[in-house]
Amino acid sequence: MTPGSGLPFYCQNCFRDSAFLRSLSVLGHEAYKVPLYLPSTHSGPAGVVDTPVFYGAINVYLKQKWPFYRQAPEWIERLLDAPVFLQMAAKKSGSTRAAGLEELTLSMLRGEEGRQASELEHLIRHLKNEVKPDVVHLSNALLLGLARRLRSDLGAGVVCSLQDENEWVDLMEPSYQSRVWELMAEKAADVDAFVTASRFYARQSQVRLAIPPAKINVLYGGIDFSGYEQSPLPFDPPVLGYLCRMSEYFGLGILVEAFLELKTSGPFKDLKLHLTGGGSSDDKSFIQAQMAKIAARGFAPDVRIFKDFDKASRIAFLKTLTLLSVPVPGGEAFGAYQVEALAAGVPVVEPNVGCYPEFAETTRGGLIYEPNTGPELAKAVASLLTDPGRIRTMGEQGHRVVLERFSMERMAKDIAEIYGNVARNH
Repeated sequence: MTPGSGLPFYCQNCFRDSAFLRSLSVLGHEAYKVPLYLPSTHSGPAGVVDTPVFYGAINVYLKQKWPFYRQAPEWIERLLDAPVFLQMAAKKSGSTRAAGLEELTLSMLRGEEGRQASELEHLIRHLKNEVKPDVVHLSNALLLGLARRLRSDLGAGVVCSLQDENEWVDLMEPSYQSRVWELMAEKAADVDAFVTASRFYARQSQVRLAIPPAKINVLYGGIDFSGYEQSPLPFDPPVLGYLCRMSEYFGLGILVEAFLELKTSGPFKDLKLHLTGGGSSDDKSFIQAQMAKIAARGFAPDVRIFKDFDKASRIAFLKTLTLLSVPVPGGEAFGAYQVEALAAGVPVVEPNVGCYPEFAETTRGGLIYEPNTGPELAKAVASLLTDPGRIRTMGEQGHRVVLERFSMERMAKDIAEIYGNVARNH
């Protein structure tokens, strides 16, 4: 069960979930993809059944705001779940902005006691009659309000992924943040097993969600390596890249500051900057401000934004890079862009926060710096660009490790084993 995203930006979880379902099907499991809120931009792969959208974004919002609508006839609700209306809703910037949706988030976490209780009934009825699942996998902890009813009404085991819930919660009004974390911790008791992609986030989740360590399984996130090709690692001129949603939250401003410093000092006047990952309407003014800053220094011709970022486009993009950096200020639980970069033999340069040190230690394909500022990132990049041999060695080492330890096939097999253990206990 995974929230759909109708917005045009690099969504790690969307790409991961689609590839994961494909791998489960290849392993011989009968898999269903249940989109929530919005239609998924990635249709279910061959062998995977797509269900209708549940908890449609329009209905969820109206039931939160208008008490009388909670008694609306089901035919009206289903009408508003039509793809054409949900796609219109997806274009609204607020659909992916936590500020202003605090009460709705709390209501969703309350499950059958929340204002969207009738949506839960629709979901349970469909799963009970049409799917009859052995295990239901929630793609993030913000969906924990569903867990109790999934277990009690379906007799199914419940598994939940833990990955960057803070990217939503920490953008809320401060007075709501502790309430959301506390409610998620309460609902976490209804889950049989948790999965996360780094030791860093496992430790953080144990504290924030009061999850017993034995319930959390650390499994490195995987990607489908088919089609990836080695970058030639250009040095004449060198190219610094960014692959993520182009926003302030994910550190694009820090990268631009580092790029400008490198261009105006030392032997890096020919450095190029390649960017991809898209953004929402909320990000538009920030991106324009960064491009204006670059243009004001006369470096606009040295920056290229790659509009498309489907898998084929990402593979082509990575082949143009010498190094990649996504300097998220607070770090991330995983960062699939790191695996994608090393799948192409491109080393990564990341701050000493989140999962980044753990990934660099495991793969030997990255350089860690601190503090996470533009000048420090510039120093780290410069230290590598002056040593091409080191870059090539890091790229080769990292490439070997990710192929061995970060494949989607390995991830699917490991999670399927957890599913089996959970199902046997129900």
